[in-house]
Amino acid sequence: MKVYTHYPTGGHLEEVRALAQRAEALGYDGITFAENKHDPFVLGAFIAAHTQRVAIGTVVAIAFSRSPMSIAHTARTLQQLSHGRFELGLGTSLKPLNEQQYSVPWSHPAARMREYIQSLRAIWDCWQNGTQLNYQGEHYSFSLMTANFNPGPSEYPSIPVYIAAMGPMMCRLVGECCDGILTHSFTTRRYMHETVLPRIDAGVKLSGRARKDLAIAAGSWICTGATEEEVQQAREEVRRTMTQYAVVRTYKGVMDLHGWGETCLRLRELMLKRQWDKMPALITDEMLDTFSVSGTYDTIGPKLKERFGDYATRIPISLPSNPKHDDRLGALVEKLHKYA
Repeated sequence: MKVYTHYPTGGHLEEVRALAQRAEALGYDGITFAENKHDPFVLGAFIAAHTQRVAIGTVVAIAFSRSPMSIAHTARTLQQLSHGRFELGLGTSLKPLNEQQYSVPWSHPAARMREYIQSLRAIWDCWQNGTQLNYQGEHYSFSLMTANFNPGPSEYPSIPVYIAAMGPMMCRLVGECCDGILTHSFTTRRYMHETVLPRIDAGVKLSGRARKDLAIAAGSWICTGATEEEVQQAREEVRRTMTQYAVVRTYKGVMDLHGWGETCLRLRELMLKRQWDKMPALITDEMLDTFSVSGTYDTIGPKLKERFGDYATRIPISLPSNPKHDDRLGALVEKLHKYA
């Protein structure tokens, strides 16, 4: 089981190099960057120059705000700079963000994402193998590749493409044409087995592959630390974070599966009344334990294996700012590597 860490949304740019190098020294397999306060590709390029082994990925880059041609070039450049360590993670984001924040049209996200991925691979194939670029789709069309824009073949031709997926069409798309899935944190083990994985399998059947050919990045929150106090602090932070997702209609289906859909409606009422301080109390310990895994560095290993071991290829464990207990964290990472 691989272990990744994620550069925190509110992190200071001055600390990113030290965080990545520390993660690499502790045995982490990868570090990921989100597109929110900073550009994930710029951060990835910076870290590629200051690490030797860890994978570098976007989780996620917002796809529709950029042309597939632009992303093809950016991903190819990062793959070269990192000597084959780059992983392209894409997401559609939400309609309001596309239209109101990025000023780009919103339409048929799953169908558009399929063409996006097909376009990327057609462009990369053109560069790598000299094939004529001629991709024609409903949303994207590419038919021109001049020599000045063609970087030619690469010694690292395979760039993994993962997408963030939760709904039926996007999950099936993972199985059809992606290298892996980036599952949402607001996901439970039951939801994965009863909803997400069957949808992926439906896509896998169409592609002629097997699910074992895909990388599955586990969702859910992992509340861990060196002491029980740190674990409890992490749990309370997740409790607060869960309220932010539970009010979104897109994620209500996960709560519905467990019979907690009414809680989403109550949280939404409190949100509309701006009674933010009352919202975390509606997330019970049972809900918290269903959406997360808790335990100290010394005890959480078997719990993670039980929760994720039968389907996930990688899990996320945050790197604390204080390195005081890095020896115990490193021991946990080593233990997780031994789990199939």
